[in-house]
Amino acid sequence: MIDIELSERHLAHFIKQLWMYVDPADYIHNWHIDAICDHLEAITNQEILRLLITIPPRHMKSISVSVAWPAWSWIKRPEIQFLFSSYAGSLSIRDSVKCRRLIQSPLYQARWGQNFSLTSDQNAKQRYDNNHGGYRLATSVDGALTGEGGDILVVDDPHNVREVESDVVRQSVIDWWKEAMSTRLNSMETGAKVIIQQRTHELDLAGYVLEHESDWVHLNLPAEHEKTNRCKTVLPWEDPRKEEGELLYPERFSRKAIIELTETLGIYGSSAQLQQRPVPRGGSMFEAEMFEIVPAMPAECYVIKSIRYWDKAGTQDGGKRTAGVLMHKLRDGRQVISDVKKGQWDAFRREKIIKNVTILDGHDIEVWVEQEPGSGGKESAESTIRNLAGYSVYKERVTGDKEVRAEPYAVQVNAGNVMLVKGDWTKDFIKEHEIAPRGTFKDQWDAAGGAFNKLNTYEKEAGVWGR
Repeated sequence: MIDIELSERHLAHFIKQLWMYVDPADYIHNWHIDAICDHLEAITNQEILRLLITIPPRHMKSISVSVAWPAWSWIKRPEIQFLFSSYAGSLSIRDSVKCRRLIQSPLYQARWGQNFSLTSDQNAKQRYDNNHGGYRLATSVDGALTGEGGDILVVDDPHNVREVESDVVRQSVIDWWKEAMSTRLNSMETGAKVIIQQRTHELDLAGYVLEHESDWVHLNLPAEHEKTNRCKTVLPWEDPRKEEGELLYPERFSRKAIIELTETLGIYGSSAQLQQRPVPRGGSMFEAEMFEIVPAMPAECYVIKSIRYWDKAGTQDGGKRTAGVLMHKLRDGRQVISDVKKGQWDAFRREKIIKNVTILDGHDIEVWVEQEPGSGGKESAESTIRNLAGYSVYKERVTGDKEVRAEPYAVQVNAGNVMLVKGDWTKDFIKEHEIAPRGTFKDQWDAAGGAFNKLNTYEKEAGVWGR
């Protein structure tokens, strides 16, 4: 009786009790399974409605979410309608069959068979209904969804890792999520969405929802613990690991196994699939961990000069952003970045924001504007200068690659000579540097490189910095 009550209360105990019907291998419990189950229980109980789980492959992901969870949820709420998707229909059907096998197992039927029954007229691999109106439907990213919906939408592995490098294929998954899945909730007020995957690319589905959608609870479980990236959620829950590099599932994936996987996957694959921190191929030109985070401008250091450098983009909600980085040069040779303003703004709003920021910065801050090649870039830079009449503002006609221009700045970052004043901009600023130069956005490190070069250029004729 105790096992029955514990299984009904806790999904993790349910998995342990019925494991024999799910997998022939021995069950190996770990704290991360409890974490996954606690968050899934919160979805079933409608305590949270958006859940993203990022986790390495073969860490009990699909068995927990796609096999055991719907069977457990139906014990108390058999009316729930589940819609499951994966990048391949065969994977969705595989887990659908396992879930049905679990429900029809002798132990499940003996304990909870009286709660509901699967209907005979709709009991196939892809879809089965119960006599309380609930169902579990399996489909795929490229499958037809006409007329189908659910109380809970689940996406388990939206991307094929062998195809995610293709911009076309990857974008098709995002389009499917936005256009096909966005309307499939039975209730926009109480319906829930769950995505569980290994990270595969900066612009995969997980990256998209984190960047563009709100109210998602993100349970992030890297294979090796990173103190600077410890996960905390609203349950409340936080990663219990304390030591840098501490393994997620050591009983199944030892240090030797993780090293072998890292060697097999390479820098890109291991960072994305194991650490859930996708870094594009080729690595980064910045060692972002070398930034020193400070709570405020260091009072004991004398500031030689300060510059706000703008890298402008002119398309609202387009692929590029405008960014303005405020950097200060200290007498001891270090640099401090105290503020960053960024956004995807149309030309009118962009110029208004630049002016407002300049007014707040004050007359002591020199302003530089990057002039893009061509007549349009020249006109845009000159328009900003006119807009900032009365302030010290200059344009710079840039040439060559962004990477080459940013090299002097990168050298100082990697040497630990650049400080960041902690603010709401800092996390995204560091993230952009971690994946440079191959990331989607380059505006922040490009503007920071421009500010650094101007602060560290001394014109002998004028006898001033930055001209």
